[in-house]
Amino acid sequence: MDVRQLNALLAVEEHGGFSAAADALHTVQSNVSAHIARLERELGVTLVDRQAGCLTHEGTIVAGRAQRIRYELEGVVADLAALRDRIVGTVRLGVIGSTARWLVPRLLAAVSERHPGIRLVVVDATSASLEPRLLSGSLDLAVVNLPVPGHDLSSEELFTEDLVLVVPVDHHLANRDRVEFSDLSSVGLLMPPTGTAFRGELDAAAAAAGLLLQPIAEVDGVRLIASLATEGHGPAIVPATAILGSRDRQGWQVLVVNGLPPRRVGVAQRRRGLPTAPARAVLDLLRGVTRAADDLTGLHPLTDARGGPTPGHAA
Repeated sequence: MDVRQLNALLAVEEHGGFSAAADALHTVQSNVSAHIARLERELGVTLVDRQAGCLTHEGTIVAGRAQRIRYELEGVVADLAALRDRIVGTVRLGVIGSTARWLVPRLLAAVSERHPGIRLVVVDATSASLEPRLLSGSLDLAVVNLPVPGHDLSSEELFTEDLVLVVPVDHHLANRDRVEFSDLSSVGLLMPPTGTAFRGELDAAAAAAGLLLQPIAEVDGVRLIASLATEGHGPAIVPATAILGSRDRQGWQVLVVNGLPPRRVGVAQRRRGLPTAPARAVLDLLRGVTRAADDLTGLHPLTDARGGPTPGHAA
């Protein structure tokens, strides 16, 4: 088994066939076929369905390991460059959408200024989507809602932010500036799905207050929930930064909710494996960028985000 064989398998998976894989690898199709065939003989299984041009179940398992091997090899090059005081390489960062809108522009500027040799690949998605990708190795770091599930990820808190209630202007609560958390027990809300970190936080806060929140719909994605609420599709509890830049407030109103704990957001990484030098550099920049974000209304950065990673807990 060698790297060329593994790269051929990954190319078939990524590009959907031998011909497209050969084009991506700048070689001929016969070379890709030969590499795959040798790997199949060595492992004693069929890795590619030749008729469909896609990986078999066995091929998918091998490709998952091969992808992690590829990232580790990239890490070797990056770490050796760091020994020469050159932080270069690719860092794959996942960010939840409501945070990405303000964090990513600041982080890109910081990376460009401090480490221009780092190529940042940003994935905007929900915590529930980012966590499996982090575990699989396709992401190096992920900014997610805390706590993170399971024990294979570690995390450290970066900031908390206030949660606010967005209601249509014709809602019976719209004539107030603030409401009590207990007032929401009879209000139908747009909420994240059960099992997500944000929903877990809302349900835990409600249970502690002796309440039961009533979802009128479950939507995976805080930014989408905020958009739906500001478009008048129903009230929603959202982080304060989720409505940043929303200038037109003619159809909706923001209310403070007394007694509602803030949302916790942090950066997660795999517990196993050594982060590359570029990933460690981006992590340091994330800490600095979030500490400096005290200009955002409702966001409360930690004064020191270097408290050390903590194990993930079930959401």
